[in-house]
Parts: sequence; structure tokens; C-alpha cells
Amino acid sequence: MTEAWLLLELAGEAALLLWGLHMVQSGVMRAYGSRLRQRLGSGLSNRRRGFAAGLVVTALLQSSTATAFMVASFCAGGAVALVPGLAAMLGANVGTALIVQLVSFNMDALAPLLILAGVVAFRSATRTRQRDLGRASIGLGLMLLSLHLMGSTMAPVENSPALRAVLRALADQPFPNLVIAAVIAWAMHSSIAGVIFVASLHAAGVVPAEAAIAMVVGANLGSALNPVLEGDRSEWARMRVPIGNLANRVLGAVLALALLPWCVAAMQWIDPGPARLVANTHLAFNLALALLMLPLLPGVARLLKRALPERPLADDQATPRYLDDAALRTPPVALANAEREALRQADALEEILRAIATGFRTEDRDLTRRVARLNEVVDRLNRAVQGYLAALNTELLGEEDRRRIAEISTFAINLDSAGDVLERSLARVAAKWARDGMPLDDAMMESIQAVHLRGIEQLQLAVAAFMREDLSAARRLIEEKERMRLEEADTAQRFALAVEPAAIAATGLLLEVVRDLKRVGGHLAATAHPLLERVGALRASRLADSAA
Repeated sequence: MTEAWLLLELAGEAALLLWGLHMVQSGVMRAYGSRLRQRLGSGLSNRRRGFAAGLVVTALLQSSTATAFMVASFCAGGAVALVPGLAAMLGANVGTALIVQLVSFNMDALAPLLILAGVVAFRSATRTRQRDLGRASIGLGLMLLSLHLMGSTMAPVENSPALRAVLRALADQPFPNLVIAAVIAWAMHSSIAGVIFVASLHAAGVVPAEAAIAMVVGANLGSALNPVLEGDRSEWARMRVPIGNLANRVLGAVLALALLPWCVAAMQWIDPGPARLVANTHLAFNLALALLMLPLLPGVARLLKRALPERPLADDQATPRYLDDAALRTPPVALANAEREALRQADALEEILRAIATGFRTEDRDLTRRVARLNEVVDRLNRAVQGYLAALNTELLGEEDRRRIAEISTFAINLDSAGDVLERSLARVAAKWARDGMPLDDAMMESIQAVHLRGIEQLQLAVAAFMREDLSAARRLIEEKERMRLEEADTAQRFALAVEPAAIAATGLLLEVVRDLKRVGGHLAATAHPLLERVGALRASRLADSAA
């Protein structure tokens, strides 16, 4: 076997390993991506929970890089504290080590069973999630198959004089071995694939134990480069988690190289088997690094904040802050970004409602221009969110992700429509009345303010239904819409019965306010429809059945 053919076979088997990893990740992402994102986000509350959340999510996704993008998205802008985010990355690194522990055992016989079961599930399943899990099963089988093929390919390598000469020259030089493995893991976008490749080299006798351990450290270092090189570097504060994770691994690599002779002795004492030695080294490195760094994370976070300060907020409120293009390849991260930008729309809409309510009490000559500027924020953020969602990588989209995309898009559009109603109608009414109308008595002013407060409450209910899928908030939102319909009818009747000119003018004004806010409430209530339809709590129509 020539060296060129050997390298070609190894490249093909490494590609099969990477494709298997990709299938596992895409299958799990499609089946549970949104839930994993929610669990990870809720888990980032303190160091211990962040560590556990990072470990579990990475073990399921089989990719610390994907976890790094998620955590960086949550930490960007301060939605999640930096210390739990860094702890989650330490947990993610341990998660990859546990996966390597699993595949380091001889499970060659499981490969055909996993592939067969996955194909059967993929072809026969009637539900999308079963198909996605079948895809993940096929990917896991391909990973095991690639490991078996690598072992067979590497068996005759010991007899290659040229390769043995090169490796002998590098055997007693840990740093070059570390760099080689770092480049391999970086190119493969996976420390798992890099460490497994090192295990194959060591099992074939190509590299001795000392070089193998140095290469394991290098593989850990190389995989930490991907989130740094591929992250959003337009604002360096967003890079705190990836850079902090890389800094932690650099520190671990320095310590591991300094203690290399003792590390070799300890790993050989635990289990001298080639595959187990590499897997145990990978786990020991990440566990030791986690134990060392977890207590030091507050200090690390302070250094990162000082070295990578947040950029001052742009004067233009309509400039998107969270729509990171680098996250488009990881739908759960991109969806979180789009949600946060949609919430900025809701903030601008609430500001419009409060400005108009104030406009009835004061002679604000700048009200219409101020509302127009705020509505421009709502409108431009809506366009940015729609464009961002349209650019998502559909390959990794599961049924839940597609549903969530539709909900985010609808929420943003409804906020935009509500803003248009407020700008084109109610803001002009408030400004004209404040400028030309007669003064309102206390009772009428209280009625107008109360209607506006209910509009703000509807907006807050819409946000709760949208973000938390809060069923009670969704129900209250629909009830408020019906209540506004009844109030409009009552106000219209009062207007029809009014006799005094002042009463006619004041009641007519209240009727305009109620009608406009009813239209706004209708757009906001549409946010609750998908959730209520899913649980069967929404009727198709209020119409009674027609007579036979």
C-alpha cells in the first residue's frame, strides 16, 4: 500500500466520521433543537447549572462548537451572565470527552444495527421527529463504522519506513505534535473527530504515548479555535465566551505540556490500552481544567469584560443588535437572536403607546414626529427580522423550528401593523385634540388613560404568550380583545345618546381612541392564535350555527 493511497483512505474515513457527526447533530437539532435551546438558556443561571447544561446539550449534539455558538448568543448583550456562560463551555468540553469515552470501547458490532434501525425509522416513520431520530441513529452507526475502517487502514502503517522515520523524528517533540493535532481538529471542526483520529494513530503504533497525549491536548485546543474564527467579530464583546474558552484551553495546554511526563505515567497506570489511554487523557484534561477554572471564572469574566468592552449603543434605535449572521448555521441560536430583536420591536411599540397616552394630557407639538420615529424603528426591525429568518439554514430545521420561525415572523408583522395603526390614526388624533380640542374633564381623561393602560397590558400579554408560550396569557389576550369589542359598542351607544356639544365631542374622541386601540388589540391577539390552536382552545368563529 503506497503512502498516497493510505492518506486517501484515511481522508475518506475521516470524512465518513465527520458526516456521521453531522447526521447525529442535524437529527438531534431537528428533533429537539428548540427544546435544547430553551433548556440551555434556562440552565445558565449559575456556574454549576451552567456547567451541567453545557455538558448535557453537548452530549446530545456531539458538538461543543454548536454549544459555543448558543452560549455566546445568550451572553451577547447581557441576556445571560458571562460566568455561567463560561461554565457552560467547561461543561461542553467534558461532554465531548464523555462521547469519546463511549466510542473508545469496541462497539463495531453495533454499527450495522444502528444504521439498519435508522434507515427503517427514517423510511417508515409517519412523524417528523421519528425520521429525525432515525437520521441520528444512521449518523451514529456511520461514526462507529468509520472508526472500524480507520483501525483496519492504520494496521499496516507500522511497516511504512518513510512514515515511521517522520514520526520518530517528532515522537520526542510534544509541541509539534500538539500543533499538528490542533490543525487537524480545527480543520475537522470537531475535537471528537480529532481525538478519535489520534486514538487510531496510537492504536496502530504510529505515535507513542507521550506524543498521543500531546496530540489530545492539541485537538482540544484546535476545536476551541472554530467559534473564535467563525464568530461575530463586528463587536468583540460578543466574542467573550469563545475567547474565554480558548484562553482556558491554552492555559490547560501549557500546564499539560509542563507536566507531560507525569501525565503519561498516570494515564498508563490507569489503563495502558491505546484507545482507552487516549480517551482517558481527553476526559482527564477537561475534568482537571473544569475543576481548576470553575472557582476562577468570576476573575476571568472581569478580565474579559475589561479587555473586550461593549461597544456604545448606536444612536439609531432601528439598527439590529442581535441578528448575528454567523449564527444562521445553528437555527436554535438564530431563533434566539430573532426573538430578542422582536422584543426590541415590542419595547418601541410600548413607548409609542405611552407617548400617545401622555399626548392627551399635554400639548405635545412634537408627538406625531416622535411616534413616526418610533414606528420607523418597529418597521425597520420587522424587515430585518424577516430577512434574517429567510436566510436560515433550512437543512437543520426541524418541525418545531419551522413552527417557531412562523410564530416569530407573525409576531414581528403584527407589531408592525399595530405600530402603523398608532402612527397613522391615534397619534394624529391625540396631537390634534391636544392642539385644538376643548379640555377634557377628569372622568373622560381617566377613561382615555385606562384604555391606553389596557393596550399596554395587551402588549405585555402578547410578549408573555410569544416568549414563554404562556397559555393563561394567551387566553387573557383573547378575552381582552372581546372586552374591547364590547367597550367599543358601549362607547358608540353613549355617543349616539349624547346631546350636549361638549359631551358629543368628548364621547366621539373616546370612541376614536377605543376603536384604534381595539384594532391594535386585534393585531396583538393574533399572537395568541397559534398557541391556542395547538392546544385546541380556539374556536373557528363566534358565529352561531346557521339554521337548518
